[in-house]
Amino acid sequence: MQNNVNITNFRQDFAIIANWVRFGSKVLDLGCGDGELLQYLRGALEIKGYGVEKDDANVLACVQNGSNVIQMDLEDGLSGFEDQSFNTVILSQTLQAMHNTEKIVLDMLRVGQEVIVTFPNFGYWRNRIQITLGQMPVSKTLPYEWFDTPNVHLCTINDFDAFCKNHNIDILERKVITDGKEVNFIPNLLGCLAMYRLKAK
Repeated sequence: MQNNVNITNFRQDFAIIANWVRFGSKVLDLGCGDGELLQYLRGALEIKGYGVEKDDANVLACVQNGSNVIQMDLEDGLSGFEDQSFNTVILSQTLQAMHNTEKIVLDMLRVGQEVIVTFPNFGYWRNRIQITLGQMPVSKTLPYEWFDTPNVHLCTINDFDAFCKNHNIDILERKVITDGKEVNFIPNLLGCLAMYRLKAK
């Protein structure tokens, strides 16, 4: 049974993630940044949370806000974590910056009973218009210029659906949002941020 967390004045993607995480569960947040999501989930759901982060400043921020954090590079894989050792493993808006996307997703499914992946939808109509005009897209979810972006593997919702099908991954739920509102009509065109709840079949 999933939670129905009442969240006001907070990020909609965090609200959706919170509804996919069980109260008091064990959570691993990959590429956790400054620990903001972990901090929220601890307060709202009393999770036992752990983060993985590479950046020194973000690791320090996690320590300062009380988040348990391990400093390591996700590109090295998750071999240090045992099979099914977490209830939920989260990769929030980091997938597009991974060099070995396939490896990290499959590793997450090994380590977690369930997996949450969110990423900017490259098929969003505003991105398509910028490409049509001859420019790489720059937006809230893709804020970098072409020359300084950490993003290496941008994908669309259709691309990720096909990835899951080809890798025998069960899509338990999918939410697509734009400007904090859920998009149900032609989401690959009108959706800005894609959010998936996954499980290995």
